Amino acid sequence: MHRLSVLGSTVGLLLLAGIVIGEDAKPREDAKSRPAPRSGSLYDVAEFIKEYDRDGDGSLSQVELPARFRHAFAKLDANKDGKITQDELTKGLVHLYPRRRPSDFVRTLVEMSDCDECCAEELALIFSYLRKLDRDGDGKISAEELKASREALVNERAKSIMEELDVDKDGKISQKEARGSLRAHFKELDSNGDGFISHDELIKAVSHPVGTGTETGKPSVQPDKK
Repeated sequence: MHRLSVLGSTVGLLLLAGIVIGEDAKPREDAKSRPAPRSGSLYDVAEFIKEYDRDGDGSLSQVELPARFRHAFAKLDANKDGKITQDELTKGLVHLYPRRRPSDFVRTLVEMSDCDECCAEELALIFSYLRKLDRDGDGKISAEELKASREALVNERAKSIMEELDVDKDGKISQKEARGSLRAHFKELDSNGDGFISHDELIKAVSHPVGTGTETGKPSVQPDKK
């Protein structure tokens, strides 16, 4: 259950960041038999080359390189001589590892949970949420459906913040009513300088929080802080 709790936090963060699912997404290639060579591990670089070096020249040709790694041959062959030396393989190991995706958290949740009942409950919640994203019921989540769902979530969050802070119920937040980072960055959020944060201005703040790498640099909204 302890591992499930940690994974649950990861799931929440990933769902907040957004789950991008598209039928044109590039499939991730899984290693089928032997892990990629790692220096200092059971299958280190020197041993890996020795095992697959059929002609004994101390390097690997494209044919000698296991099929699951051949997609990276051009990147590994730095001097373009048609062979991969131990030095080239050591420097290019990153090209042999599977590309990690945000959606991998589902596999991790299934594999590492030590409470099947709890894990099944979490997966059911995720499945239910994804089904809601599929608005036309075609079994797929399009970019348009994802955008619409994101806008709905942002609007819902902004509405909740407005209801909590708008004490006089005039449909906007004054500097006196603002709390937390909303108050700290009030002038930035009040883009028209009228002394209030409107619903639209709040939407922008929620959509582009500061410190998250967004280009707009808008501050995050945390109204619960005094």
